[in-house]
Amino acid sequence: MSLTSAATLATLDRTGPRRITDLAAVEGVTQPAMTALVRVMEESGLVERRGDASDKRVTLVCLTEAGASYVRTRRQAGVTAFERLIGELTGDEVEALVAALPALTHLAELESQDREGPKQ
Repeated sequence: MSLTSAATLATLDRTGPRRITDLAAVEGVTQPAMTALVRVMEESGLVERRGDASDKRVTLVCLTEAGASYVRTRRQAGVTAFERLIGELTGDEVEALVAALPALTHLAELESQDREGPKQ
């Protein structure tokens, strides 16, 4: 799976259903590229398109249960990898990481705000 596909699934998991135009802007790709990507992920059963109840002209891309499961599995794999790597650090290095957590959390929040843009 491409990084853009994985990032798009993660965005849908975090923010809920989105328009293709919104997803394209968040992921930094063109609308035609996102349309093609959504089509492939739809064929794979990871996303589905649904109408927007508030605007019948709009179609939203939604994560399926298979897509949500994929995101959870990827996140757990990342957690497991970090746990293993942190286990190889010295006590001083672990303390330095713990001291840096507030700044790292703030960076993640800032990045998330930049990527997500306005919520629907």
